[in-house]
Amino acid sequence: MNRAARRRPALATTALALLGALSLTACTGGPVPATGKARAADPASRPDLKPFYGQRLQRTDCATDGYECARLTVPRDYARPGNGRTFVLPVARAAATGPARRIGSLVYNPGGPGAGGASSLEEGMDEAFGAAVRGRFDIVSFDPRGVGGSVPALTCEPAEAEAEAEAEAEAEETSEDFSDAVAPLYPRTEAARSAAASGARTAAEDCEEHSGPILRHVGTEDAARDLDVLRAALGERELTYLGWSYGTSLGTSYAEQFPRRVRAMVMDGAIDPSLDWRQRVISQSAGFRRSVDNYAEQCAEIAGDSCPGANPQEIRALIVRLYQRAEREPLPVAEDSTYAEYGGMDATAVLDAVSMAMYTPEDQWEPLSEALREADQGDATKLGALDDEVETEEETEDPGTAEEEQEEQEEEEDEIPEPPADNGDAALTAVNCLDVPHPRSLRPYWAALAPADQAAGVYGTAGVTAELTCRDWPSGGRRPHRVDADGVAPVLVVGTTGDPATPYEESVSLAEQFPEGMLLTYEGLGHTAYGRGDTCVTAQVDAYLVKRERVRPGATC
Repeated sequence: MNRAARRRPALATTALALLGALSLTACTGGPVPATGKARAADPASRPDLKPFYGQRLQRTDCATDGYECARLTVPRDYARPGNGRTFVLPVARAAATGPARRIGSLVYNPGGPGAGGASSLEEGMDEAFGAAVRGRFDIVSFDPRGVGGSVPALTCEPAEAEAEAEAEAEAEETSEDFSDAVAPLYPRTEAARSAAASGARTAAEDCEEHSGPILRHVGTEDAARDLDVLRAALGERELTYLGWSYGTSLGTSYAEQFPRRVRAMVMDGAIDPSLDWRQRVISQSAGFRRSVDNYAEQCAEIAGDSCPGANPQEIRALIVRLYQRAEREPLPVAEDSTYAEYGGMDATAVLDAVSMAMYTPEDQWEPLSEALREADQGDATKLGALDDEVETEEETEDPGTAEEEQEEQEEEEDEIPEPPADNGDAALTAVNCLDVPHPRSLRPYWAALAPADQAAGVYGTAGVTAELTCRDWPSGGRRPHRVDADGVAPVLVVGTTGDPATPYEESVSLAEQFPEGMLLTYEGLGHTAYGRGDTCVTAQVDAYLVKRERVRPGATC
């Protein structure tokens, strides 16, 4: 499932500031009884983990008033936490607005995998939470291991000078036009499949070359362990948590490893852990296909006169026409477009732009409509700019230990280049590939194309092709499974009926898998529900988080 499934900070448009100046004090809760079939002992009781569980987070003034920053140190390898190799993770906090009635800290993950929690909070993500929650909780988030400001961080790209040299060498070695290398959305021929497999192998090799030492340590199970270290560092005996999209995978893993540590947990836009790689591709791809159909059917209601067709049939035909054109030759863009260096937008880029615009229809359908109309007229510049994100350059200091610095200097193979400002794409691939087992043979991928086409059209076949990178990826220890979290507190799952990236059916399934799981259905479009302005959703989620009020069976907003 290598198409992004992440929470976008667009809903927090005012982007309030960074963080100010409280102390994130630390203490460690008491031991937790083992539960489940073979529950491991409480990690906090392990002598080799006590330095991590006992740490105190040092306050730091951030660039914007009203927030606080800190850094959390976690072991790179939980099997060998004392070897001196660590991740240092940025942590951000917005203090409760009603300190006299403060309950504690609420930790959230905005999605991804690959979205930085600390940076999203710095952009004002606390405003996505209801006033009742902001009044009673400090809102806290962190950049997961390998993501964003994590040190070290993932990168699958060469350093700038190396990249320029490679580009020059490639330009000298080949005289092929960009149009000769356009990849189809459904690779039917042996040549197309060979090219797709070769490109995927190259992508995996690039990640291994530039981030090899940490690729095996960025999975969700380890990130969930980091979340428990953060809980202890925040001084909380139990975790109050909200995860959007991929954040539900992180929350599920935490609940399975630390079921007695959960105070309250909200999963919004759920991912079903029982699905294998092929089932995940078809589920998500079908979600995007349905959402694009919804766009064609309901464009006039949301985007008004900007719709690129007079009726749903015209809109569908235009989108298909653009896919077909882009498969023959990249769609033209302006010289200053991100896609100019690639000769324009190929079919995969067009499909990605359309798919990503399904996340927040209220914000994205109108600009999508204008961009599609102009692309059909011969200029895809606006279409290529739909997913552009504002990047802020930040200087990141490496606060690693002296032991780690010395060890990395001595061992050349452990040197990791500085990542780009946004390493979300690398993290998306790395975590998904590590979390979900993938076949090593090409045959299962080609066998999956026809069923994916039947279930989701080009969204399905492109999804299968995207998974090829994972074929050559390091293997993780996770397997598809139903939730095993005996003893966990009642968990609230929120599912949106028209969600493109995390289809509603997966939320239904996850709620059923949790002991005493509750489902809140939001009848609407777009990715996730809480924080997008629906007062019914806000009221029920806030009541659960603050008072732990249960949501009645069949609850719908």
